[in-house]
Amino acid sequence: MTFAALVAEVDAECRRRSIPMLGPHKAARLCALIREARPNLVVEVGTAIGYSGLWIADTLRSLGQGKLVTLEKDPERATQAAEYFRRAGFDGLIQQRVGDARERIGECEGPIDVLFLDGGFENYYPCFRACKDNLRPEALLIADNAGIGAAEMADYLDYVRGHYQSRTEWFETDLPWNPRDAMEITLVRSQ
Repeated sequence: MTFAALVAEVDAECRRRSIPMLGPHKAARLCALIREARPNLVVEVGTAIGYSGLWIADTLRSLGQGKLVTLEKDPERATQAAEYFRRAGFDGLIQQRVGDARERIGECEGPIDVLFLDGGFENYYPCFRACKDNLRPEALLIADNAGIGAAEMADYLDYVRGHYQSRTEWFETDLPWNPRDAMEITLVRSQ
């Protein structure tokens, strides 16, 4: 099975079960940002069944460098993601951690080059704070759902917008549950 066919399978499964996912439009932007950053370590909060993890790992493989540490609270979803990662041949590129990301993210040995927040919106700020000391200078922070989740992640958005170079990028999507949303893209650099 090709990588594109596997991503299409995961995409269809997410849509069928209404599992939140990035969708192809935001996934393409995420990959472009990762290619620009050329990271050694990407940390993802919110694996779900592996949709964005597949995109991230494929980008790292094409760069010939880096690894992904992905955190998921739901053991069943993590197990399903692990099977998709195995089928994609990403065993060596991805480390999965199951449990509360607010607690487990501190275990990620840095420096973290890219932090991708895509879990419970109210967890963005606690996760950021828990790994802040492990971020490399000029790390890239990417927070999904900065449109629909803005109220719940207001503490995170207020902090990054007040302390770093941060911008909001809006996307029209083909996701029925989320047809228009944004990502907050932040460069950890003092203003």
